[in-house]
Amino acid sequence: MIQQKKYFNDLEEFLNSSLQFHQVLHITLSDNKKIVKDVSVLGSALANCTNLSNLKLKLNYNKIGDKGISDLSSALTNCTNLSNLKISLRDNQIGVIGASDLGSALANCTNLSNLELGLYDNQLGAKGASVLGSALANCTNLSNLALNLDYNQIRDEGASVLCSGLANCTNLSNLKLNLSNNQIGQIGASGLGLALANCINLSNLTLNLSDNQLGSKGASGLGCPLSNCANLQNLAFILLGNQIGDEGASVLCSSLANCTYLSNLTLNLRENQIGDTGASGLGFNLSFCTNLSNLTLDLRDNQIGATGTSALSSCLQNFTYLSNFILDLRDNQICEIGASGLGSALANCTNLQNLKLDFRYNQIGQIGAQGLCSPLINCTNLSNLTLDLRCNKIGEIGASGLGNALAKCTNLSNLKLNLSDNQFGIIGAIGLGSAIANCINILNLKLYLSYNQIGNEGASGLGLSLANCTNLSNLKLDLSFNQIGDDGVSGLGFALTNRTNLSNLSFNLRYNEIGSIGASGLGLAIANCINLSNLTIDFRDNKFDAIGASGLVSGLSNCTNLQNLTLDLYGKEINKQQQLKVENKCLKLKRLVILKIYFQ
Repeated sequence: MIQQKKYFNDLEEFLNSSLQFHQVLHITLSDNKKIVKDVSVLGSALANCTNLSNLKLKLNYNKIGDKGISDLSSALTNCTNLSNLKISLRDNQIGVIGASDLGSALANCTNLSNLELGLYDNQLGAKGASVLGSALANCTNLSNLALNLDYNQIRDEGASVLCSGLANCTNLSNLKLNLSNNQIGQIGASGLGLALANCINLSNLTLNLSDNQLGSKGASGLGCPLSNCANLQNLAFILLGNQIGDEGASVLCSSLANCTYLSNLTLNLRENQIGDTGASGLGFNLSFCTNLSNLTLDLRDNQIGATGTSALSSCLQNFTYLSNFILDLRDNQICEIGASGLGSALANCTNLQNLKLDFRYNQIGQIGAQGLCSPLINCTNLSNLTLDLRCNKIGEIGASGLGNALAKCTNLSNLKLNLSDNQFGIIGAIGLGSAIANCINILNLKLYLSYNQIGNEGASGLGLSLANCTNLSNLKLDLSFNQIGDDGVSGLGFALTNRTNLSNLSFNLRYNEIGSIGASGLGLAIANCINLSNLTIDFRDNKFDAIGASGLVSGLSNCTNLQNLTLDLYGKEINKQQQLKVENKCLKLKRLVILKIYFQ
């Protein structure tokens, strides 16, 4: 028996297939200039696929307009057995007429249980969104719905009518709704909230209303009705750029206390003019979500200070099941007290396995860095840690305090630290390196330490310490702008001894003072990494010449498994003939697939 083909990216091939036998179809004809003329032919062919139960149609960037979508919609009316439908029509100049015809077709597909519509960046307007909403009201068997109407200028009127249609979809268990960039205000958001109140069977909800005009009342109207959605397990609110302020942030989550099954929560409230009062109210309401295992809070670019951060952090003491936590507070005003308050709260999260904190540009200082990181010693189950504390003036004391905390996190397997531009110098670099040396289980390490004046001594100390992390398979070091010379890069080479497990290595050493001796020495050190498959070295604007470049690549001859090599040697005094010699040495690596060398 010949199996029927399911996937098509050529229209002619699809037209010549046995149309009436198709049950599952995936057709991709995006960015296809011919399809504008042939869309009616495609529609006629689809009309003959009367046994279809699953259809995935991807026609992005084709400018098919209302006429094209009307031809496709008429075909869908024949596909009465459809249970799963996914249509992606991004940037196709679809307006009210096209939306109306598509809506009429959907109204006939009464057996649909799974529907995904991607109509972003079209011209639906309020009327187009309204007719779609009226059509969805007939799809009462829907259990899974994903609707993307980003950039369609649907405004309050369109959002309200669209969402009133959703109120009929009482069997929905999974809903993803993207209405960002649509000039929706308080009325539209409140209408959406009332519609959601009827969807009492929802277990998974994702709402993206970014860059609208909700304000505080719109956020309140959206959040309060969620008290009816008592079965919610996974919730994501993406509301960046809506000026919801303190009141909106406080009230948005006030109904979540009723959602006792909620285990996964994502709140993106960046750029919303939230201050201490809003952060405090948010923390208070979140404290009732005691079953959370995964929490993501994006509050960057607000006006949250020390008081708000401490109050927000207080909710963490109730999260005994929390295993994954992401908190982004970059570009606020949390200072040392707020950072320390968060650290104290984290001490209660003893089941944390994955932690990501972004506190860049917050002036937490050395005391804040110590207060934030010292309590991490209680998080004994922590295996993945990402800390971004760049531009916080933590100094050598803060770096050492951070190091002392890391030394106790012996179960770490993945560590990413960005401490760039923190003025911790030689002592801070050595202390940090000594601490990481205790994390013997680390497999993946990324260190960003640019602009810290660590010099030769700091680089050497760091290299000696990293030599103890013998299980590393992936290593990325950014030590740019650090006044490192030949002695420093030679000491750094100690980090590469006994590196039989290392498969991916990246060095950013741009804008230092490394000469030919240092470059050649690093090449010899890399020669120990015999199982390397991917190597990136950025030596831009140092002091070595052609001899150093040649010495660097000569050491790579031992790396017989190297497949991808990127070298940035920009700014060196290397003529064309010398450049060719360096490149030819690299090309002798037998397994090399991709080579990128930049000389200028």
